[in-house]
Amino acid sequence: MTDSSAAPAGKGPDLPLPFRETDGEVAFERTVPARTDRLSARTRERIRAIDVVFEADARQLPVLEVLAQRIGRTAAQTPLPDRSRELVRLYAQHAEDIDDQLATHSRDWPLHRMPAVDRAALRLGAAEVLHGTQAEDRGPVIGEYTKIVSELSTDDSPRFVNGLLQRLADVQGLLS
Repeated sequence: MTDSSAAPAGKGPDLPLPFRETDGEVAFERTVPARTDRLSARTRERIRAIDVVFEADARQLPVLEVLAQRIGRTAAQTPLPDRSRELVRLYAQHAEDIDDQLATHSRDWPLHRMPAVDRAALRLGAAEVLHGTQAEDRGPVIGEYTKIVSELSTDDSPRFVNGLLQRLADVQGLLS
């Protein structure tokens, strides 16, 4: 195991440092968890819903089946909040339409090529923007999902998620 204090030049002490084991697999000395302590309760409820959609996508299971499993037993210390359950159900109810809208408006980024966290956040964000909020509430919802992906995903994700959700909101506004 390598010494975490011997970080290469240019790498901060907070970055995970991989090392090679004898069987060729890469393991990490430590991980850097997302900073969710400064997020509101509403944002954390959205993150819990994203977890369910993410898991369903990763396991290739229907989202409502994963939701039922998460309600029955959860790996988290607290039960899945009611608001998280509502968001997952809202997405599940409109999943086909939401995925079609995301695929149509993502401009050269098919859903399967998007980072999985972005895809889950976009699915729930689109559910809220298209089916769960009034026009005047869409901006704060988009801001919430942008903030979430800035904590949980890549450096480019906030701009991508914000732009795509805003595009969906604009199209929804034209159709209303």
